[in-house]
Amino acid sequence: MSESLQRTPLYDAHVAAGGRMVPFAGYELPVQYRDGVLKEHLWTREHAGAFDVSHMGPSFLTLNEKSGDADADHAAIAAIAETLVCGDIKGLKPGQLRYTLLLNQDGGLIDDLMIGRPAAPGSQGMLYIVVNAATKDGDFALFEAAARGWARLTRADDRALIALQGPEAVRVLETIVPGVSALTFMTFRRFDYEGDQIVVARSGYTGEDGCEILVKEPQAAGFWATLMADERVRPIGLGARDSLRLEAGLPLYGHDADETVSPIEAGLGFAVSKRRLKAGDFPGAARVAREKDGELARVRVGLRVLEGAPAREGAEIADASGAVVGTVTSGGFAPSLSAPVAMGFVTPALSAPGTALYVIVRGKPQAAEVVPMPFVPHRYVRSL
Repeated sequence: MSESLQRTPLYDAHVAAGGRMVPFAGYELPVQYRDGVLKEHLWTREHAGAFDVSHMGPSFLTLNEKSGDADADHAAIAAIAETLVCGDIKGLKPGQLRYTLLLNQDGGLIDDLMIGRPAAPGSQGMLYIVVNAATKDGDFALFEAAARGWARLTRADDRALIALQGPEAVRVLETIVPGVSALTFMTFRRFDYEGDQIVVARSGYTGEDGCEILVKEPQAAGFWATLMADERVRPIGLGARDSLRLEAGLPLYGHDADETVSPIEAGLGFAVSKRRLKAGDFPGAARVAREKDGELARVRVGLRVLEGAPAREGAEIADASGAVVGTVTSGGFAPSLSAPVAMGFVTPALSAPGTALYVIVRGKPQAAEVVPMPFVPHRYVRSL
């Protein structure tokens, strides 16, 4: 491994568990453990899988001067974030998270991210922000520039960020951190843990119920070990993390989205606030509005590959006549379906479910069909 690669607070635990370490987004992370990707994937769907996602970019954006009026302070910090993203940050309720998009002036995706409003009254005027690993330095720079003189950004990517995902995840976590089971999908709050506090969000990127837990480094290894001591939990590597999010129909930034792709093209129009779109007050709003009205050249679709090998990123998509009409951006074998699936971009005219297409794998056309996403139903807990 290159000496320039960073290690998360859980590196030693991964090595001890037999994790095969690989370079990823500037870090050494486990791509799989001894069980292998297929078993890890299915274990997460059936029980609880623990993922080290400490390479991500958690942070806190906090007003320099608070008024003491909770709603006013939230509105002030939200106004800063809304100069960069297309989501309704002002409208967040205490303890609520929102998936949103960081856009450039042309309406292209700089990143997708989570922004949350803390639950505690004394924490108003602060936002919890989690960005993607590969783009975090640039993302943080944008927030710092937008906040200059008004707020400060505190990076928390020296901590451990652990995703516990699967139908048994929250029941496991409740035994360690009492009270987390009261959270619902896309809510979060702080909990006391071993004389300090951790942040727990009921969220994740597998399509399963579960939580993401931000733990300071001194408690990180012990917290991970406590999870591993539960027979319902196994460590899961990057390989299964990718196949799980693919089955869930969730885009991976840098593959299914980049600075040329708009929210509408990516199928992420739900993340564009109606209020913000009406006001046209976010970067690239004019393009997003045009595309939402139908001026659209390409859209992200799901494909079920009906024959042959999985179609990987970069494979061409062809229509019935053999003409190339798009490109696969994510693809692989879906263990839950025992079949290959893919995502890619095609023209809107070819995006309807049931449309017959082909994917070109090793120079050979293989039959495929446009299908609705997610490929495997989401199992988020939205209410209790």
